[in-house]
Amino acid sequence: MINSMDTSILSIDEGSEGELEKIEIELLLKGVYDWCGYDFRDYAYPSIRRRVWHRVHAEKLTSITGLLEKILHDAACLQRFIADFSINVTEMFRDPLFFRAFREKVVPLLRTYPSIRIWHAGCSTGEEVYSMAMLLHEEGLYENAKLYATDINPNVLKTAKSGLFPIENMKKYTNNYIQAGGKQAFSDYYCVTTNGVKFDPFLTKNVVFAQHNLVSDRSFNTFHVILCRNVLIYFNKGLQKKVHKLFYESLGMFGILGLGDKESLYYLEISDSYEELSVSQKLYKKIK
Repeated sequence: MINSMDTSILSIDEGSEGELEKIEIELLLKGVYDWCGYDFRDYAYPSIRRRVWHRVHAEKLTSITGLLEKILHDAACLQRFIADFSINVTEMFRDPLFFRAFREKVVPLLRTYPSIRIWHAGCSTGEEVYSMAMLLHEEGLYENAKLYATDINPNVLKTAKSGLFPIENMKKYTNNYIQAGGKQAFSDYYCVTTNGVKFDPFLTKNVVFAQHNLVSDRSFNTFHVILCRNVLIYFNKGLQKKVHKLFYESLGMFGILGLGDKESLYYLEISDSYEELSVSQKLYKKIK
C-alpha cells in the first residue's frame, strides 16, 4: 500500500518535465542576478530556454542546475553565459530601405538642429553605428553629431571600437550600402589589412562606446534619435514596455525612434505619443 508520502513522490516522478525545467531556469536566472546583477529574467522564455540549453551543452554538462553551479564558481563560464544573451545579429546598412527612409524622412529634421545626439541601443559589434556615421557624413551632418553606441556585452564593444571586420562581409555590405542610397564608393571608407577590413578612424571620432544594460540602467542623456532594432523581440511584453518607457523619457520632443521590422508600438499605452514617419520602416516621431 502506498502512503501519502509515497504518492507525493510518485506524482513528482511522473510530473511534467517542462515544469521542472522552468523551475531550474528560474533558479538559474535568479542566481545570476543575485551573484552579478545581470537580469535576464524578463527575456522571452523561448529565447531564454534556447540560450540556456546551448550553454549547458557547450559546457558539456547534463543539467541546468549543473550550469548554475559552474557559473557561480567559474568566472569564465559566467562571462560565456552573459555573452550568450547578447544579441549580435547585425550587418552594415542592414535592411537598406530603413536607411533610405532615414535619409529621406529624418535627415531633413536633423538639419534643423545645431547639434545632433543619436543613441544606438544594443549596438552589438557596431556595424549599424558605422553605417550611420557614413550616412551622416554624406549628408554633411557628421561633424555636428555625437553617436552613443551601447551594449550589455563588453566584448562586442571591443570589436566595434576596433573598426576591424571580416573581408568576406564586404560584398554584402556594399550591396546594402548601394540600396540604402549611398553616395560614393563603399570601399572609400575602408582599407584591407592582413587581419581583415579596417574602417577609417574618422567614422568613430564622434562615437562614444559604452556598456549599458537596457534591463536595469537608466537614461544618460536626451537624444534626437534612438535606434534599437530587433533587440526588443527577445524581451517579454513587460520588459518591452519598461524599455519603451526608457526610450520615451530619453527622447526630446520631436525626437525619432527607429525599431526593427518585427517590432511595433501599437500595443503600448504611449503609442499615441508618437506619429509614424514610415509605417514600413518603423520610424516614429515623438509628438507629446
